[in-house]
Amino acid sequence: MGRLLARDAALFVIACVASLLVAFPAHAAEELEPLGIALEGYPYPYPVKFLPLEIEGQPVRMAFMDAPPTGPANGRVALLLHGKNFYGNAWAGTIRALTDAGWRVVVPDQVGFGKSAKPDIAYSFDLLAANTARLLDELGLAKTPVAVVGHSTGGGLAVRFARLYPERVARLVLEDPIGLEDYRLLVPPQTLATLFQAELAQTPEKLRAFFQHYYPQGETRPDLVDPSVDLASRVLRSAEYPRWAKASALTYLMIYREPTRYEYPLIHAPTLLVVGAEDHTAVMRNYAPPEAQAQLGHIPELARAAAKEMPDCELMVLPGVGHVPHAEAPAEFHRALLEFLSR
Repeated sequence: MGRLLARDAALFVIACVASLLVAFPAHAAEELEPLGIALEGYPYPYPVKFLPLEIEGQPVRMAFMDAPPTGPANGRVALLLHGKNFYGNAWAGTIRALTDAGWRVVVPDQVGFGKSAKPDIAYSFDLLAANTARLLDELGLAKTPVAVVGHSTGGGLAVRFARLYPERVARLVLEDPIGLEDYRLLVPPQTLATLFQAELAQTPEKLRAFFQHYYPQGETRPDLVDPSVDLASRVLRSAEYPRWAKASALTYLMIYREPTRYEYPLIHAPTLLVVGAEDHTAVMRNYAPPEAQAQLGHIPELARAAAKEMPDCELMVLPGVGHVPHAEAPAEFHRALLEFLSR
């Protein structure tokens, strides 16, 4: 009996090790060091500072970069709002293009993302917009209209910010914004527990497939995919990953519950809407039935409809580009951005 128990124990250990090797391939286990959920030590292109906030009685810190102009200063300020899976560091090329052209550039990591705190709170676009306004106030920009540039989920936030604080927005640029459609019409509601468990079940392989879907050339462009996969895979190995996963699940609920599409006609700031012709992103599509999944994520069509309803909007559809134009077609995106903002 003792030998059988010992054998069973040995088999159990082998099975556990095998499961870990499936979740973290040998190269990942050897090369990727765990990364704290505030991305401690992870390089950002400019110095990172922190704004202390209190949310639901919890003291938290909001990370941000404040990059001064490197070219002749034009006295203008750009505010860059990141996506759900692309944090402040993903704006490196855009920050450089703007600062070279004389802009001061403010780049927050929203609470719940990037280097900011990951509290267990009721996330909302109103909350993130208010935090962003507070940051601008602290930077002495309370009375300075800024150019707001939002990508992906940051595009949804930019719409809400422009509606809540129209006097603070000089111009608005929406880059493949999330919320061009109401996901609730085709995706059944999911519980927080379901979304949380899905985040806990992430693996490097799942993450790679996830990020490749953002790019039509994802399988052949490791320069676009690998940085995001490596960062997320390192966070996955953090002892605090469940906190990250909970914040991620909560922000998925925020996006699902708060479509910003209905607010487009209320935006009066001059707007540039830029989308990739090959972008098919739809939040929580995998929870929809197959026939509904086929109806989701037709971004160019959705963008054309939204642009027609906005009082002052220009639409730019980039051929051969997916969800991240500023990374896939940086020269074309930055040329259009600077030309629009310079008016």
